[in-house]
Amino acid sequence: MSSDISKRIHDGYLTFSKGHKRIADAVLHEYDKVAYMTAKKLGRFVNVSESTVVRFCAVLGYEGYSEFQDAMQELVHKRLTPNQRICITRERIGNIDVLESVMESDISKIRRTLSSIDRTTFDKSVNSILAARRIFVMGARSSEALAMLLNYNLSLIFDNVKFIRPSSSAEVFEQIFSICRGDLMIAFSFPRYSTKIINAVKFAKQRGADVIVVTDTPSSPLVEYATHALFAQSDMASFSDSLVAPISIINSLIIEITNRSGNRITERFDRLEKIWDEYNVYSTK
Repeated sequence: MSSDISKRIHDGYLTFSKGHKRIADAVLHEYDKVAYMTAKKLGRFVNVSESTVVRFCAVLGYEGYSEFQDAMQELVHKRLTPNQRICITRERIGNIDVLESVMESDISKIRRTLSSIDRTTFDKSVNSILAARRIFVMGARSSEALAMLLNYNLSLIFDNVKFIRPSSSAEVFEQIFSICRGDLMIAFSFPRYSTKIINAVKFAKQRGADVIVVTDTPSSPLVEYATHALFAQSDMASFSDSLVAPISIINSLIIEITNRSGNRITERFDRLEKIWDEYNVYSTK
């Protein structure tokens, strides 16, 4: 949920019925509790009927409770503190098997990402990587791990890859100040979005570079500056985000790049293998 839902509520609040006002107050002030309630449970929570909840969603302009709930959960995903997220996760999981619950949830995220990802955008992203003069890879906080994984794999394939370390804002710009047309920045960020990443992709676009962003939704602040945007489900898992879907996108990019590289990649790995053997990089036991 973006500020759009709160704007809809504020714009129409004076015209709401008493029941709708009770729902609106809960949405505005207790969104962390409301976001994962069923329509029936929300009705009980504010002492109205389930049908009143459904009508409230329609009054706000949503096609149904599911769309309304998606908007609510987007707000939760972007704004909650780690402690609030831990509390919500405890309430959602309860006494069920945590291992099974989390893994089933991760499987669902990959399936939802697969069903919604734009294949044309994926194809164009691969083309941009293959055509780039230089590739800058960046992520911050938990997304730094994603950037490091992509950087490691791309560096095995290309010599023109640079990992941007998300230190201070000034040092980030020192690392990317030369970026220009013909270059490519690949940036990762998920709620809560890093201002360093937002500013970096904005700078890259202003300098004429192509920008691939891997983020969660079209409402992500990175999308405004993206040449290509790849969306991955990253619903929260306690205080941290689930990263299985963006990792799967990374794996897919690497495999497709490898497939398109032909003999060049085979020859490159032959040379790497000789070096690894010569210097005992990997254990033979």
